Amino acid sequence: MLITPEAIRTLQRKLYTKAKQQPAYRFYALYDKVWRADTLMFAYRLARANKGSFGVDGMNFEDIEQKIGIDRFLSELGQDLKHKTYQPSPVRRVMIPKADGSQRPLGIPTIRDRVVQMAV
Repeated sequence: MLITPEAIRTLQRKLYTKAKQQPAYRFYALYDKVWRADTLMFAYRLARANKGSFGVDGMNFEDIEQKIGIDRFLSELGQDLKHKTYQPSPVRRVMIPKADGSQRPLGIPTIRDRVVQMAV
């Protein structure tokens, strides 16, 4: 079980409190919270805990950790988010069999995209 780091929990509490106290208030500057190093690291850990399959890039968590390194991976991702050059990758499509014999499509994003989704 993953426990949310205190710095992220504090941010979440502050945002929640502000939203509840002032329902009409609009948060215009939340994007900078997405690319914070602690947010991305926790998002990576959450995505890793979900044990999903690889996306269209063929990269799994072991590849990232052994070939690139988590710090470098998250640093590059953070820079792309910060400079607004991040572009999501296409989603890998697989067909999942249903009980009635038919199939349903399932989209599998890349790990990079999953980390961003978790951070958001």
